[in-house]
Amino acid sequence: MVNASREAAWKEMEGDGPGSPSSSGYAGERGSSGVSSASGIEEIEDEQSSERDGDLVNGISDSQPAWVPGKRHVNEDDASMSWRKRKKHFFILSHSGKPIYSRYGDEHKLAGFSATLQAIISFVENGGDRVKLVRAGKHQVVFLVKGPIYLVCISCTEEPYESLRGQLELLYGQMILILTKSVDRCFEKNSKFDMTPLLGGTDAVFSSLIHSFSWNPATFLHAYTCLPLAYPTRQAAGAILQDVADSGVLFAILMCKHKVVSLVGAQKASLHPDDMLLLSNFVMSSESFRTSESFSPICLPKYNPMAFLYAYVQYLDVNTYLMLLTANSDAFFHLKDW
Repeated sequence: MVNASREAAWKEMEGDGPGSPSSSGYAGERGSSGVSSASGIEEIEDEQSSERDGDLVNGISDSQPAWVPGKRHVNEDDASMSWRKRKKHFFILSHSGKPIYSRYGDEHKLAGFSATLQAIISFVENGGDRVKLVRAGKHQVVFLVKGPIYLVCISCTEEPYESLRGQLELLYGQMILILTKSVDRCFEKNSKFDMTPLLGGTDAVFSSLIHSFSWNPATFLHAYTCLPLAYPTRQAAGAILQDVADSGVLFAILMCKHKVVSLVGAQKASLHPDDMLLLSNFVMSSESFRTSESFSPICLPKYNPMAFLYAYVQYLDVNTYLMLLTANSDAFFHLKDW
């Protein structure tokens, strides 16, 4: 299956979207894992899960918690008490204040709140400065400006600023993996460009990445986890992938869930651990890859944020999958033969 929908969308996406309604404030109080005596609303945190599918090793779970992908609480907005009690929000918006992604709630209903965030950033920039962190009671509001893209995290989880900023960097990297940094050119042509159609159907990808912040050490160590294997077994897998790489593939990667079985790259080519994390998250959270062998354009932000590579993906069983990355957009049938 050849996935070219994102490339086709580039040619179709032009024009302004609807204007944002009036801004609204954020008056959240720190949430609770029990029942709020004031509102009776139960706070259910997606970061916490009592069900584990693996044992603890040195105090760290060897495998990810049981979790159902997809956006949560889409009926909420900034006027909902339950929305205000969420412990950790993530937002992506454009420099014109258009909402692009929100962890909780419907982006269209949060247009006014996005406009408020944009106004804060613009106000500080107009004064010749750049806003990075705002503390409001028990909340931290962390800002990350990437050209025409603004990313914001509102948290009362007591994580340090550096950790939250790193999570925003990964969230931005996930967006670049899907679209490339060339999306900035669309904003140069039209400052009110609406990029949400380009990200259609990727809510599960972003929510899966955000969920991994609570259990995957790779998200803050900038490293990837290798699957424990006997040395001869790993060598045999590496030898097979090396034969594939020698045929002109840029990277050949065999994965088991989020863990690397073997990785082989072309000469002088290296794959950054963050790119590996974002790529594996993209594949594992996209159900279309599980149904048949696929060929999809992807961008590796640390390798080249301005250009697409092409990923041949095939699941070998329910958890094990092969990824072959190439710069050749016509290589599907060649890679399929492997």
